[in-house]
Amino acid sequence: MERNQTVGMYAAVNGIDWSKAWEDFTKGMLRPVMALAVVAVAIGVSYSQKLGIEKEMAYSIARAFLQLSIIGFVLEFIFTQTSGLWILLAYCLMVSVAGYTAGKRAKHVPNAGYVSGASILGGTGLTMALLIGLQVFPFTPRYIIPVAGMMVGNAMTVTGVTLKRMREDMRLQQGLIETALALGATPRQAALKQVRRALIVGLSPVLDNAKTVGLISLPGAMTGLIMGGASPMEAIQLQIVVMNMLLGAATFSGVLATYFSWPFFFTKTYQLETKVFAVAD
Repeated sequence: MERNQTVGMYAAVNGIDWSKAWEDFTKGMLRPVMALAVVAVAIGVSYSQKLGIEKEMAYSIARAFLQLSIIGFVLEFIFTQTSGLWILLAYCLMVSVAGYTAGKRAKHVPNAGYVSGASILGGTGLTMALLIGLQVFPFTPRYIIPVAGMMVGNAMTVTGVTLKRMREDMRLQQGLIETALALGATPRQAALKQVRRALIVGLSPVLDNAKTVGLISLPGAMTGLIMGGASPMEAIQLQIVVMNMLLGAATFSGVLATYFSWPFFFTKTYQLETKVFAVAD
């Protein structure tokens, strides 16, 4: 009896009964495991079509299972904490991973990882500050961490695509840019068209998603609320807020990426840094 009570006390750390949490987790994994049948069919199709990506499919879904399972327990712990430091820690971790991932996409841009990380931090941080300042969301882990995750993920994609496209367009049109520089244009003026084109390409998926939301697809936040028992009107109201913040964070991050990467494309004497464009994407 005493031993069971002791075990229970140690299990309920920081307000969480971890033994019960693990039991609920294992029971709840039944449906996700059953849904693997869809992946099995996809792997079978890949094999029959000789695509050669069966191992990658299996690895990807296994990694997703592991990552989501771990983050589930991490969030279970963070949601019980009252200190805002846990929110900031989780946010900084997300930004770091996103910056690294976006930097890998734009691998030929010098210091792409740092540029991406700083851009994502600035863009999503500004958006988050506005949302909290306007009291759209309270500063609690249950609200801020999921919201930050959506914004950071979206900004990561936009930043990576923008940097990659900007460098490639500038590489293909070096002659035009150098001519403009020779005629007295500043680096910003000489490459303005390439920068604008890169931003438009990077933001296009976000804009298309905003224009078609509700008509073609029901986004994850809205679907999750409806499946969780919320009314469709409540789900729609939240989704509108989500679309606003995603568009804002993506735009801020994309624009910051162009400014932060600027010094690496030009020399101090206002000439193109040719070694940056030596390799094609």
